[in-house]
Amino acid sequence: MGRKPYVFALAATLSIALLGVSPAASGNEEGTRDPAGPPGVAADAQVLVFHAADAPAERTEAAVEAVQAIGAEGPAEEQFDVQATDDPAVFDGEGLLAFNAVVFLAADGAVLDDGQEAALQTYVRAGGGFLGVHDAALAQPESSWFTGLIGSRPGDGGPGEAQDAVVEVGDQVHPATAGLPLEWERSDVWLNWDENPSGEVHTVARVRESTYDPGAGALGWDHPISWCRDYDGGRSFYTGMGGTTESFAEDAFRAHLRGALLWTGGLTRADCQATITDNYVAERITEPNQPEQLDQIGEPHGLDIADDGRVFYIGRAGEWSGAEVVTDWEDPAIGLGQGTLHVYDPATEEVSLAANLEVFGNKGGGDELTKTEEGLLGIALDPDFAENQWIYLYWMPHDTIDREDRIGERRVSRFTFDETSGELDLASEVGVLSWEAQIHSCCHAGGGLDFDSDGNLYIATGDNNSSGFSDGYSGNNPEPAYAGVSFADARRTSGNTNNLNGKILRIHPEADGSYTIPEGNLFTGDEEGGGKTRAEIYVMGVRNPTRVAVDPATDWLYTGWVGPDAGSPSTTWGPAKYDTFAVITEAGNRGWPYCMGNNQPYRDRNLPDPSLPLDWYDCDNPVNESPHNDGLVELPPVTANNIWYSPQGGAPDYPRDENGVPSYEAGDETFLLPWLTGGGQATMSGPLYRYDASTASDVAWPAYWEGKWFVGDHYDADQPRHAVVMDPDKAGSGGLPVHAEDLDQIIPAGEGGIRNLMDWKFAPDGSLYVLDYGRGFFNLTDESALWRITYQGGQATPSPEQPAIR
Repeated sequence: MGRKPYVFALAATLSIALLGVSPAASGNEEGTRDPAGPPGVAADAQVLVFHAADAPAERTEAAVEAVQAIGAEGPAEEQFDVQATDDPAVFDGEGLLAFNAVVFLAADGAVLDDGQEAALQTYVRAGGGFLGVHDAALAQPESSWFTGLIGSRPGDGGPGEAQDAVVEVGDQVHPATAGLPLEWERSDVWLNWDENPSGEVHTVARVRESTYDPGAGALGWDHPISWCRDYDGGRSFYTGMGGTTESFAEDAFRAHLRGALLWTGGLTRADCQATITDNYVAERITEPNQPEQLDQIGEPHGLDIADDGRVFYIGRAGEWSGAEVVTDWEDPAIGLGQGTLHVYDPATEEVSLAANLEVFGNKGGGDELTKTEEGLLGIALDPDFAENQWIYLYWMPHDTIDREDRIGERRVSRFTFDETSGELDLASEVGVLSWEAQIHSCCHAGGGLDFDSDGNLYIATGDNNSSGFSDGYSGNNPEPAYAGVSFADARRTSGNTNNLNGKILRIHPEADGSYTIPEGNLFTGDEEGGGKTRAEIYVMGVRNPTRVAVDPATDWLYTGWVGPDAGSPSTTWGPAKYDTFAVITEAGNRGWPYCMGNNQPYRDRNLPDPSLPLDWYDCDNPVNESPHNDGLVELPPVTANNIWYSPQGGAPDYPRDENGVPSYEAGDETFLLPWLTGGGQATMSGPLYRYDASTASDVAWPAYWEGKWFVGDHYDADQPRHAVVMDPDKAGSGGLPVHAEDLDQIIPAGEGGIRNLMDWKFAPDGSLYVLDYGRGFFNLTDESALWRITYQGGQATPSPEQPAIR
């Protein structure tokens, strides 16, 4: 060998032989193995720890002692013996196969020759496991195979000293991260990467760059720090942590290493494929419509999925590009559109048109006094749909509009689906709830519907208001009106406790078509003697909540709404347009049009001169002094929201004065969520994923996504399309996400992909269905489509048949 190998005394459960002979010859007859067999099938599991001869002595010794202690922990079937060396001669073809896992510590300068690397390759290809720690990423610098084994290489410009930082633990399932804090505060030497490995590896943890100085080589919000993947027949786990001696004395870091060793050593199974882009397949389900027909899809606006997997999806009102629209109020056909219901059956792979409802909503594009967002807006299947075939639709029937006063009726109806004909029985309609909305001006109709586990129906309604008369800031201009009805003052709607627009309603539909009010709504209807509140209101102060999703495990409501149009903040009027996402755990007021984001107030205005700014709103004690308010004057306090973003970035926050008013000065802001960017923006809140291990499905998204909330935007440039992790202890009070996973490659954005997200829901088989609106506005195009995204990554590894599993 040329020199005596340097060996620590490392028996974890028994003494280890010197490495002057083949590592398989441990002095324990049961420790020997058939060289032709797979790695790590000896009765006593073995782990090899390798490091450079000139590795930092104190840190290396601490690391080896930590691995030794880990090997002695837990039940007998999870224990292993440890051998450590700085002699690359240990990498020989037969002897290496005795080890369940090979650990590389500081290996800069330790170069395996061609034969030794070939032995390592053979070991991995035979099913062996590899764990790299910190600057193990510097080993074998000329080897592209070893780069693949690690996943990336350290980049230039990183910090050289230890710093305190926060590690975001995105994978709560993998044994290396299960049980660790969602936000793990620790000190280490944080490495930057030559190439970001996200999407090529499965990242289990990221370091949050905003909590330390990453140096010139900063990666941004997506900074992987620990990851794994199945590689070249074996298993590879790498952590960029472990750059200090003190790391190896930390209980949490030892737990991290222990989980990594159990998986790489084949002593437990884990999924290291969940966030690798190539493991997902996005398939367009619907074809383009036949010319001047709606045979496949209407103007996409929402979907729901039956227990048998059938997808029911609706079209709002618009038709094909170039179709005639009527905008003349003298014409009885003004705004007449087709509200469509289609059904996709995955069992037959066929699409059918189940209904065509005559709706008000088809006026084409143009300014806010021309276009409209009404139509067929929401769909929810009854929780007992398989037995009763009931479907709830939120829509504006065309025959309800008053062309003289320009008022329409927003309605939630229950229909029965005829399973024999495959059509919606329009004669079966039962009107459940209806209310008035002005239709002189666009916009904001909402549309989300969903049920909770108690059978309560949530109905998301838009504020029925234009902010075009407030310069894109708070929609609080009381002056514009038509036939005595304001259309630019959201204090009449969202901010009004006696109006059902700009709300999330919660009712309990009854079998006879009536409804009751669940306990815990925001109002009883009896406040101040009655007539000032509506008991149906669960949440007030929302602008245009087009999507709602109830988590079946908690009954928490996940939603979002589109903000106004101001492109930048104003020191006079308040924040720029904020699109918003919120976790709603109880009834409350979410602020519009008084406050946005994390309770950032707007400026009040009123008659006789709405151009003059008045006082800033008080988010803790908002009052409604609009001349169009017929509800309470003193409103519930505003609850801060979880996610907000503007064209400037994600979650802008400003210094505040002694009264709590932000400065709103450009350049003063801190972006609390750097992974978020707006611009042209329109929130499309999605589901919270619940993994069902009992589902016999080979397409289900894996358990990694359990409990993650899918948040997206209608647009696909830099706007959000992420799965986020919320701290359940803080979610209901406006707590920020603690982790975000980019979905742009999994739910493909860009040309040829899903460019205009409109709705998304998981099916019972764990696949994800997505509606792409298409490339037009107020109509549909050939790109308007239903898509399905399935997981093809396979099962957790090692496979149950692999002998390394104890």
